[in-house]
Amino acid sequence: MPETYQTLYRTLISPISDGTPRPLWSVMIPTYNCAYYLRKTLASVLEQDPGAEMMQIEVVDDHSTKDDPQAVVEELGKGRVGFYQQPQNVGYIKNFETCLQRSRGRLVHLLHGDDRVLQGFYRKLQQGFEQHPEIGAAFCRHIYMDERGNWTGISWLEQPEPGILTNWLERIAVQQRIQTPSIVVRRDVYERLGGFDHRMSCWGEDWEMWVRIAANYPVWYEVEPLALYRKSSTSLTGTSIRIGKNIQDFRKAVGIVQNYLPNGDAQKLTKIALQNYAFYALNTANEFAQSGDTSSAINQLKEALKCCHSSRVLQSSMKLGMKLFYLESLRKIRIKSGTREVNL
Repeated sequence: MPETYQTLYRTLISPISDGTPRPLWSVMIPTYNCAYYLRKTLASVLEQDPGAEMMQIEVVDDHSTKDDPQAVVEELGKGRVGFYQQPQNVGYIKNFETCLQRSRGRLVHLLHGDDRVLQGFYRKLQQGFEQHPEIGAAFCRHIYMDERGNWTGISWLEQPEPGILTNWLERIAVQQRIQTPSIVVRRDVYERLGGFDHRMSCWGEDWEMWVRIAANYPVWYEVEPLALYRKSSTSLTGTSIRIGKNIQDFRKAVGIVQNYLPNGDAQKLTKIALQNYAFYALNTANEFAQSGDTSSAINQLKEALKCCHSSRVLQSSMKLGMKLFYLESLRKIRIKSGTREVNL
């Protein structure tokens, strides 16, 4: 990978200077207007705290305007948790980069300020690095939760036992299978490969990173679900989904990821990835349609067709298009009739 390509789209992560104390862990918690959730995030880490010599814990705030994360850090951390606030809002990808630059540990865990880890997360993933020092990253299964903290789903079981994943590049290259709070990366891997790619504005930058790591290092897997990932309808990602920006970013990421794949497999895997994200968009469009948001559903449908024109995608798109046409016609009739109920 040419050095100019790396520095053009990614920030170089500087090595730690000699003489700087190096804990094993750096738990870096990026936040933005999520102080309400931050309490549980910090509590989930502090419950597993092995001490300052072993673990750096720091909140990096992207200049929150609606709440006071520093007050939460001072209340719960009691001096144990560091706090840094950006002088102005820089966006979450650059805030991630600040987290990486400020990390001092040999293993870096980026934990969103509204996500959590369960008991045993650090102990179990540490075992992966101890047993296999050659791995670049280790991750576990994750549980999805909603805004209230209710569990709503769980990620795939990648293999039946903990260990290094086989054919992992081929699997991760066609679909996002990891959520950020579930993965730990060696800091020297970030130093070598650079930070998150700036070309994605709100989606796909994490998936691109996980593929980049898989193309260069073995990856270890823990079967137990030990991370909780929150899906929020009111977040930035929710807004990006409504306008279709998420699929635009994923399509861009697919083009970038293609450069990491073996020549003989790149074209085939790229086609599979584009079809997978087309179906992801169609599933999202169906969810919008069921909630009555036909405008957002149409945006997702358009982006799906920009990803792939396979017969399966076209058939599903036609079926969805007919459904949306009916719902939009019904909406217009109701608007025209005012509050009077109309029976079709």
